[in-house]
Amino acid sequence: MNNVSRIPGFYKLSIDERIEEIRERTGLEKEDVSTLRQTGALDDDTIDRMIENVIGSFEIPLGVATNFNINDKDYLIPMAIEETSVVAAASKGAKIAREGGGIEAHSTDPVMIGQIQLLDIDDPHAKKVDILNASDEIIEIANKQDRTLLKFGGGVKDIELKVLENGDDMLIVHLLVDCRDAMGANAVNSMAEAVAPYLEGLTGGRACLRIISNLADKRISRAKAIFPEEEIGEDTINAILDAYELAKRDPYRASTHNKGIMNGISAVCLATGNDTRAIEAGAHSYASVGGYSPLTKYEKNSNGDLVGSIEIPTATGTVGGATRVHPTAKACLEILNVDSAPELGRVLASVGLIQNFSALRALATEGIQKGHMSLHAKNIAMMAGADESQVDEVARKLVEKEDITMNMAEKILEDM
Repeated sequence: MNNVSRIPGFYKLSIDERIEEIRERTGLEKEDVSTLRQTGALDDDTIDRMIENVIGSFEIPLGVATNFNINDKDYLIPMAIEETSVVAAASKGAKIAREGGGIEAHSTDPVMIGQIQLLDIDDPHAKKVDILNASDEIIEIANKQDRTLLKFGGGVKDIELKVLENGDDMLIVHLLVDCRDAMGANAVNSMAEAVAPYLEGLTGGRACLRIISNLADKRISRAKAIFPEEEIGEDTINAILDAYELAKRDPYRASTHNKGIMNGISAVCLATGNDTRAIEAGAHSYASVGGYSPLTKYEKNSNGDLVGSIEIPTATGTVGGATRVHPTAKACLEILNVDSAPELGRVLASVGLIQNFSALRALATEGIQKGHMSLHAKNIAMMAGADESQVDEVARKLVEKEDITMNMAEKILEDM
């Protein structure tokens, strides 16, 4: 077996040739090769264009969360995720919020930030004035890079400046770009690169980084929902508020709290072909401004109901990238039935809030494991070798025995 990772010209090979090279070096079994060649909705030409050194595709389950009513509009929410209980929890939480009048959501304009880092400037504070005086010229240069975006009302709307001190001073220029229905990374990066030489000439400095920021704090979506006391009970509400208080005070808990939010948001982003890494980076960096904290808030209203709200960056798009290349992503956008990127942002904020509420409710009452493990038992049953006719029965017995392990699943199968 040759495990050497140096494979000259690997990128030039066909998919089958690449797989053969991998097989020779790793001892990949024939059934594994067959699995790699099952690319689902994606044909070879599509996947070979989407990324480099392609050998196949990786599929995860795609589900639909129900019961969502946002701004008086009903939504079916496609979610691509491998974790059990997430889709069920979202559906249940949305049903409770529906009883409280549904979810209200709002989005700002879809503005992203392009950063240009200027170095080696002796008087960076003074140069801020020069840049502001030339803002019209800078915006014009940037907007020439994407006439299509401009045609739809987007483009650079303004610039911001800041000097980072302590050590060698840096002058940072922010281009504020309205990306309309695109996530905007390609457009923003092109604009930042285009204006960099002009800024060098204007300031006498040296441009280093010219790239989009994933801290999309100009592109915010907010949502709120009422969870009626008569639906969940006063004790549950008080327990959720206690759990939320821990997340406010302790970053170790806040991290897991926010992870629960992103369970829902990232699943929708993946289903619709959006950049899950960008949305995760934006969310956690936004939560870190001023000290890491929860992205949701919970309080009681005058009726004693629980009110939850969320504020989160939503750098996503409904055009461009994989959203219009991946057949499944296109189908998911059809299911979701959103008309714009800001509307998608409102959906994401709503899903994040509901997902978080459902997790807190489970944690504060029966514990997260009871419902989760009953679903996980089916995975254990399949891993132990249960066929389709045996899975449900084995899973039921695992839960009854409160021993959801491979050994127990194998023992149950032996006795069947």
